Amino acid sequence: MDMPSTSVPVKPLGEGAKKTWYVGTLSYTKAGLVVLFIWLLWGDFAWSMKDRAVGPVLGLLFHKFHASDLVTGLFFSSLPAAIGLILSPIISFRSDRHRGRWGRRIPFLIIPVPFTLLGMAGLAFSPVIGTHVHAMLGPNAPSLDTVIILSFGVFWMLFEIASIVAGTVYGALINDVVPQQVMGRFYGMFRALGLLAGIIFNFSIFGKADTEYVWIFLGMGTLYGVGFTLMCLKVKEGEYPPVLPMDKGRDIRGFVHGAITYFQECFSVPYYRWLFAYGAVASQLGSPISPFILYFSKSPGINLSTDLYGKYLALTYVISFCLAYPLGAIADRFHPIRASMVAFVLYVLVTLWGGFYARDQLTFSIAFVLNGVFAGVYYTTSASMGQRLLPRAEFAQLSSAGGIVSGLCSMAFAPLVGLFLDYAHHNYRYTFLMSAVVSSVALMLLIIVHSKFMKFGGPNNYKAPEPSGKQPQLLAFK
Repeated sequence: MDMPSTSVPVKPLGEGAKKTWYVGTLSYTKAGLVVLFIWLLWGDFAWSMKDRAVGPVLGLLFHKFHASDLVTGLFFSSLPAAIGLILSPIISFRSDRHRGRWGRRIPFLIIPVPFTLLGMAGLAFSPVIGTHVHAMLGPNAPSLDTVIILSFGVFWMLFEIASIVAGTVYGALINDVVPQQVMGRFYGMFRALGLLAGIIFNFSIFGKADTEYVWIFLGMGTLYGVGFTLMCLKVKEGEYPPVLPMDKGRDIRGFVHGAITYFQECFSVPYYRWLFAYGAVASQLGSPISPFILYFSKSPGINLSTDLYGKYLALTYVISFCLAYPLGAIADRFHPIRASMVAFVLYVLVTLWGGFYARDQLTFSIAFVLNGVFAGVYYTTSASMGQRLLPRAEFAQLSSAGGIVSGLCSMAFAPLVGLFLDYAHHNYRYTFLMSAVVSSVALMLLIIVHSKFMKFGGPNNYKAPEPSGKQPQLLAFK
């Protein structure tokens, strides 16, 4: 069955006719669109609460158990990037070609849920596990802090594997079921719900993370398990055209053939290579700041309490929450590329100010809030960029190809940031200056992408170039 490559709203055909949106074989009235948004946004809220809990609380625990900045950078940036580098291409390639009664995305979203919960439970009890393992190893054991950090690492890896498998196809599900004409506004609401999760967590929960981390991990894990599973059960995918099996057998020959096909389809078009390069640099937008901003708040001369840190973070989410839907509408109106260019300029100015002037509690707090708000402006305006630029049929695998390039960038960049900060005697103002440089480079690459985007039709007549060597069976998904 042929499927349209864009979701074109059908105009009402007379008195009382209802406006209908199409995406693939799916059609929605306004009421149907509302129901779809409710379930997708509920799943996003559960996902966001999980992410809001694990990253910041684990960062606090790493600091508590004296992990170095290099180790923090490796665990929080390099390890997830390395896992994604291996898993994302496989999952995305298989998901684009999977056909089953649950759809081509839902199985890859729901199966990782129990493994995510196991990882969160392990993180909750890692100090206890590490203490027992340390006692069992005897007098020649590494330090207690080292063993506890290693325990965190094992369960963090399990958590990341499950999250990366689901995250690889999460955006692809949205691309398959949400009409493109409302994609920017949807991502504005998506962003708003994620921010609401951040407001709730940081204002009322994060201040207790020092002592109540066990219940935070377990509680957020339960919310995620129930909420995300419900979304998977309630959101229905459409029908997809059949594809021929890619495997030339189930041995190494099949794997090699699939890998060759994947790289031919993903990296053969120069335009996509520029897009991937931009995405790789842009993905490092906050990587110098995010893993270390909590440490910055605790540095001499600032000494911000954990409770006040959480409340300032909640303030950034409140401001960003108010901006989310209008920014999504702006992205729909002017296109995500152009809106993101403006966001980059603002973010460069903010990080430069923070790098030069954040020296005491007041100036740090201002830089902290402004950094969060203007990073959020970029994330919201750029959220629907992939859906607007990549072809629908190969969306997941092309997204994962961009993820490979971004992952390689993260694996190299994050440890260098941590190593530099160790040698710079933990002067965390440098993280703002590094983010300013990264954002400037990303802006220059985005300008190049925009020039090529205009050659392919621009905002009104854009047609995504087809990957070279793709299967004829996928051409039906236009």
